[in-house]
Amino acid sequence: MTPAVSNARQMKLSVFMMMDGNYHLAGWRLPNSHADAGQNLERWIEFAQILERGKLDMLFIADNISPPGVDHPESMSHTARSIGLEPLTLLSALSAVTSRLGLAATAATTWNEPYTLARMFASLDHLSRGRAGWNVVTGRNAEDANNFSRTEHVAYADRYARAEEFVDVVRGLWDSFEDDALLLDKASGRFFDPEKMHLLNHKGAVFAVKGPLSVSRPPQGHPVIIQAGQSGAGRDLSARIADIVFTMQSSFESAKAFYDEMKGQVVKFGRSPDHLKILPGVNLYIGRTAQEADERYEELQSLIPIQFALRQLSLQLGVDLSGYALDGPMPEIAANVMRARPDFFLSFAQKEKLTLRQTALRAAAGKGHWLIKGSPQDIADQMEYWFKGGAADGFNLLPPSVPQTLTDFVDLVVPELRRRGLFRTEYEGRTLRENLGVPRPAHWSATTSRLQRNSH
Repeated sequence: MTPAVSNARQMKLSVFMMMDGNYHLAGWRLPNSHADAGQNLERWIEFAQILERGKLDMLFIADNISPPGVDHPESMSHTARSIGLEPLTLLSALSAVTSRLGLAATAATTWNEPYTLARMFASLDHLSRGRAGWNVVTGRNAEDANNFSRTEHVAYADRYARAEEFVDVVRGLWDSFEDDALLLDKASGRFFDPEKMHLLNHKGAVFAVKGPLSVSRPPQGHPVIIQAGQSGAGRDLSARIADIVFTMQSSFESAKAFYDEMKGQVVKFGRSPDHLKILPGVNLYIGRTAQEADERYEELQSLIPIQFALRQLSLQLGVDLSGYALDGPMPEIAANVMRARPDFFLSFAQKEKLTLRQTALRAAAGKGHWLIKGSPQDIADQMEYWFKGGAADGFNLLPPSVPQTLTDFVDLVVPELRRRGLFRTEYEGRTLRENLGVPRPAHWSATTSRLQRNSH
C-alpha cells in the first residue's frame, strides 16, 4: 500500500495504559499477563523500561478517580481496573528508574483545584528532569460526583467552561518564576531574585488564585499538555492549548478528516500546525504470523462475559443498555451527561451494522479505536499508510495485554519501522518536548516590558 502523500517525518509513539496496564478488559486474565499490576510498582518498572529500551516517546497512564459501576458489584468484580495506584504518585516513582521516556497522566479539572494540580505536575517535571505530561480531561465518570460531595454530575457545558479557565490558571502558575529566578547565593543570603517572581492575581468566573506557585518554573517551561476531547468545545481547547491530541478514529478516512481539521484550527490560534502532534489510538494484536495474531485476538474475546461487556458499554455511554435485545441492532444513543457525542464513539457499530452483542464485545477489546491485527510487517504497513497519508503524526498504542504486547511491539514492530526510516534509533534530547519536536514555551516576561511586568 502506498498513500498519495509522503514525507520524511518520523512517528511519535505513546503507549496508553489503563490502571492494570491492559487495554483489553480481559487482558489481565491471560497466563502471561500480570494480574496484580494495578498495585505493584515492580510491574510498572518493567513496563516503563521496556518502552524506554524501544526509544518510545511516552508512557501515558489513564485514571479512574472512582471505580465505575459500584452499584453493580457483580459486574464490577470482573474488571482489574477497580483498584489501581494514583498515577502521579506512580509516575514520580518511575521517574527514578527511567531517563528519557515521557511520563504522562490524566488529571480531571472538575475534581481538582488549579493550584494543587499545577504544583503536582511541576514537581513531576522537576523529578523527571523535563519529562512530564498532563492529559487534560473534564472528568466524564458521573459516579465521581458522589465522592466529591455532590449528588449529581456537573453538566457537560459547565465542565468545559471550568476546564478552559482551569488550564489558563495552571499555565499562569507555572510561570510564577522566570527561568533564571533562582540565585542560590549563599554569600548574599538571596535565594531568588524577587524581580523575577510574579503573582498571578487571577480572578475569573470560577477561580480566584493569587499565586505564586511554590515550585520554580518546570524544566520544560510547561509540562506537555495532552487533550482528547472530540466535541466542538474539546477541539477548540485542543487547538488553543494542546501539544498532543489523542483521538479515537476507526477508519483512515475519519482520521484524515480529523487531522486536517485540527491542523487548520491550530493556525486560527496563531500556532504552527507542526507544534500539535495528533496521535490516533491503535489497538494492536501482534503475532509472528497473521494467523497467530488472529488467535490472540479470539482468545481474549473468549474471556469476556457478555453481560460484563454490556454493563461496561452502558457505563461508557451513560445509558442503560440492559433492556435491549443482545442480537438486535445497536440502538441509537442521544447525547447525555457522560458523552456529548456517543455517535462518534459508536461509529464502527453504525458503519459495520453490528448487533448490540457484537458492539459490546468490540468495545471491550478497544472501545471505538482503530484495531489492527497481523505480523510485524502487516502492522508496520498499516501504520505507515496512516502516517504517510497525512492521518497521523504518530500513534497512541493501546496494548491489549501486558507485558506481551509491549515486548512484541518493541522487539518485532519497532525494528521494522526503523528499517523503513519511520522511527528513531536514539532519543533526540532529554526532555519530552525535545523528543516530540514541540517548542518549550518562553516565559511571558520575555516579550513583556518591565512596566507591564510589574503590573502583572
